[in-house]
Amino acid sequence: MLKIEGLSKRFVGADKTVTAIDGIHLEVSSGEFVTMVGPSGCGKSTILNILSGLMTPTLGSVTVNGVPLKGVTRDIGYVTQQANLMPWRTLIDNVSFPLEVSGVKTAERQSRARDLIKLVGLAGFEHAYPDQLSGGMRQRANIIRTMIYEPKVILMDEPFGPLDAQTRVVLQDLLLSLWSRAKSTILFITHDLQEAIGLGDRVVLLSARPGRIASIEHVPLPRPRDVFKIHDSPDFRALFDKLWLELEKQVRTE
Repeated sequence: MLKIEGLSKRFVGADKTVTAIDGIHLEVSSGEFVTMVGPSGCGKSTILNILSGLMTPTLGSVTVNGVPLKGVTRDIGYVTQQANLMPWRTLIDNVSFPLEVSGVKTAERQSRARDLIKLVGLAGFEHAYPDQLSGGMRQRANIIRTMIYEPKVILMDEPFGPLDAQTRVVLQDLLLSLWSRAKSTILFITHDLQEAIGLGDRVVLLSARPGRIASIEHVPLPRPRDVFKIHDSPDFRALFDKLWLELEKQVRTE
């Protein structure tokens, strides 16, 4: 579904040139959930900005379902760390907005939005404004606003990063439920190794800058997963220790 070939990005400044990522090769299958971790500044967000069409690579190419990526496309959904809900629109109007700009009639788009709002436990808040919602509630809305128009690939840039630990785990569990229902193809960026293993089919570990793929590990944990108890699994512990050793090495070389 998503094919990345030789992706590199250099930022040229007045004083120096910085290579953010260098020679990234990765294929993500349809319906696969891939997570990506790496030390701070390794180019994780740069990769997502390129894949979303918001940034042009210096070298390399990206194809989505066999079609070359040339700028922003509805085939790619992007869930950012901040919810970025429109403060003047209610929850239901925020969630249904992608269908509105696509010309879907009011009754249909609101019906689809209500179904998703109910699915993520926000029924009763349809007419609340973003400043009346908690951070976790806003992020639920952010996720289903992207899922409502069913993009082929969903990119997620540390969507649970600003949240407290308890809310993070609740939303991880919710995301897995949404993903298993929609069979979306997801590339999920995180700085949390436990989160990466708990959610992903594979974990991609990036090196220190310039970001290169240091390793890719298959997660040997069955689905469906219980993210509240997954840390008790010996397989989880073994993979965590293996990835942590490599991640620690990359952090020390920053």
